[in-house]
Amino acid sequence: MSTETLRRISPADVTRLALAAPAHTCPHCRPFASPGWESFPATASLDALQPLGALWLPGDEEPTLEETPLPPGVDDWSPEAPISLAHRPYNRCEVWACRYCALPFLRYTEYGGYYIDPRIRELHGDRLVG
Repeated sequence: MSTETLRRISPADVTRLALAAPAHTCPHCRPFASPGWESFPATASLDALQPLGALWLPGDEEPTLEETPLPPGVDDWSPEAPISLAHRPYNRCEVWACRYCALPFLRYTEYGGYYIDPRIRELHGDRLVG
Protein backbone atom coordinates (compact mmCIF):
# COMPACT_ATOMS: atom_id res chain seq x y z
CA MET A 1 0.00 0.00 0.00
CA SER A 2 1.46 3.33 -0.96
CA THR A 3 1.44 6.38 1.29
CA GLU A 4 -1.14 7.99 -1.01
CA THR A 5 -3.69 5.35 -0.01
CA LEU A 6 -2.99 5.36 3.72
CA ARG A 7 -5.46 7.09 5.98
CA ARG A 8 -4.41 9.51 8.69
CA ILE A 9 -4.23 7.96 12.12
CA SER A 10 -4.21 10.15 15.21
CA PRO A 11 -1.65 9.95 18.01
CA ALA A 12 -4.53 9.00 20.33
CA ASP A 13 -5.41 6.05 18.07
CA VAL A 14 -1.76 4.98 17.95
CA THR A 15 -1.58 5.17 21.74
CA ARG A 16 -4.69 2.98 22.06
CA LEU A 17 -3.14 0.43 19.68
CA ALA A 18 0.10 0.43 21.66
CA LEU A 19 -1.65 -0.08 24.99
CA ALA A 20 -3.72 -2.95 23.58
CA ALA A 21 -0.75 -4.65 21.89
CA PRO A 22 -0.12 -8.30 22.60
CA ALA A 23 2.94 -8.94 24.74
CA HIS A 24 4.64 -11.25 22.23
CA THR A 25 5.05 -11.73 18.52
CA CYS A 26 3.57 -14.63 16.62
CA PRO A 27 5.44 -16.73 14.04
CA HIS A 28 4.05 -14.57 11.22
CA CYS A 29 5.39 -11.23 12.47
CA ARG A 30 8.52 -12.48 14.25
CA PRO A 31 10.80 -11.47 11.30
CA PHE A 32 9.77 -7.84 11.88
CA ALA A 33 9.98 -7.87 15.66
CA SER A 34 12.47 -5.54 17.28
CA PRO A 35 12.10 -3.34 20.34
CA GLY A 36 14.27 -0.69 18.60
CA TRP A 37 14.41 0.54 15.02
CA GLU A 38 15.87 -2.04 12.66
CA SER A 39 16.28 -2.04 8.90
CA PHE A 40 13.33 -3.70 7.26
CA PRO A 41 14.23 -7.36 6.66
CA ALA A 42 15.03 -7.69 2.96
CA THR A 43 13.90 -11.30 2.79
CA ALA A 44 10.64 -10.87 4.71
CA SER A 45 7.30 -10.69 2.95
CA LEU A 46 4.88 -7.90 3.80
CA ASP A 47 1.99 -10.37 3.56
CA ALA A 48 1.90 -10.79 7.35
CA LEU A 49 1.41 -7.05 7.93
CA GLN A 50 -1.50 -4.78 7.14
CA PRO A 51 -1.34 -0.98 7.00
CA LEU A 52 -3.48 0.89 9.53
CA GLY A 53 -2.57 4.49 8.76
CA ALA A 54 0.04 7.21 8.90
CA LEU A 55 0.71 9.99 11.37
CA TRP A 56 1.79 12.26 8.51
CA LEU A 57 0.72 12.25 4.87
CA PRO A 58 2.31 14.04 1.90
CA GLY A 59 0.73 17.44 1.52
CA ASP A 60 0.38 17.93 5.27
CA GLU A 61 2.27 20.72 6.98
CA GLU A 62 5.82 19.55 7.61
CA PRO A 63 6.12 18.01 11.08
CA THR A 64 8.83 19.12 13.45
CA LEU A 65 12.37 17.81 13.09
CA GLU A 66 12.80 18.16 16.85
CA GLU A 67 13.83 14.91 18.48
CA THR A 68 12.77 13.45 21.80
CA PRO A 69 15.19 14.19 24.66
CA LEU A 70 16.99 10.93 25.35
CA PRO A 71 18.61 9.48 28.44
CA PRO A 72 22.44 9.41 28.45
CA GLY A 73 23.84 6.60 26.31
CA VAL A 74 20.61 6.10 24.32
CA ASP A 75 20.28 7.07 20.67
CA ASP A 76 17.16 7.43 18.49
CA TRP A 77 17.45 3.92 17.09
CA SER A 78 18.10 1.94 20.27
CA PRO A 79 15.57 -0.36 21.98
CA GLU A 80 15.63 1.90 25.06
CA ALA A 81 14.64 5.00 23.07
CA PRO A 82 11.26 6.37 24.13
CA ILE A 83 8.52 6.75 21.53
CA SER A 84 7.22 10.30 21.33
CA LEU A 85 4.62 10.59 18.58
CA ALA A 86 5.09 14.37 18.47
CA HIS A 87 8.79 14.15 17.60
CA ARG A 88 10.98 12.91 14.76
CA PRO A 89 11.04 10.15 13.52
CA TYR A 90 7.73 9.03 15.02
CA ASN A 91 5.73 11.99 13.71
CA ARG A 92 6.37 10.71 10.15
CA CYS A 93 5.61 7.03 10.79
CA GLU A 94 3.23 4.64 9.20
CA VAL A 95 1.45 2.23 11.53
CA TRP A 96 1.08 -1.40 10.49
CA ALA A 97 -0.15 -4.46 12.37
CA CYS A 98 0.27 -8.20 12.11
CA ARG A 99 -2.72 -9.74 10.33
CA TYR A 100 -2.60 -12.72 12.71
CA CYS A 101 -1.92 -11.40 16.22
CA ALA A 102 -2.55 -7.62 15.78
CA LEU A 103 0.88 -6.60 17.13
CA PRO A 104 1.36 -3.01 15.89
CA PHE A 105 4.54 -1.77 14.26
CA LEU A 106 5.90 1.63 13.35
CA ARG A 107 7.50 2.03 9.93
CA TYR A 108 9.81 4.90 9.01
CA THR A 109 12.08 5.48 6.05
CA GLU A 110 15.44 7.08 6.81
CA TYR A 111 16.84 9.00 3.86
CA GLY A 112 20.61 9.42 3.96
CA GLY A 113 22.91 11.06 1.45
CA TYR A 114 23.31 7.92 -0.65
CA TYR A 115 20.84 5.46 0.78
CA ILE A 116 17.23 4.80 1.68
CA ASP A 117 16.72 2.66 4.78
CA PRO A 118 13.18 1.49 5.54
CA ARG A 119 12.99 0.75 9.27
CA ILE A 120 10.49 -0.99 11.52
CA ARG A 121 9.92 -1.03 15.29
CA GLU A 122 7.43 -2.82 17.52
CA LEU A 123 4.89 -0.49 19.10
CA HIS A 124 4.37 -1.13 22.79
CA GLY A 125 2.72 1.21 25.27
CA ASP A 126 5.55 0.97 27.80
CA ARG A 127 7.82 3.00 25.49
CA LEU A 128 5.36 5.84 24.84
CA VAL A 129 6.14 9.24 26.33
CA GLY A 130 4.51 12.66 26.17
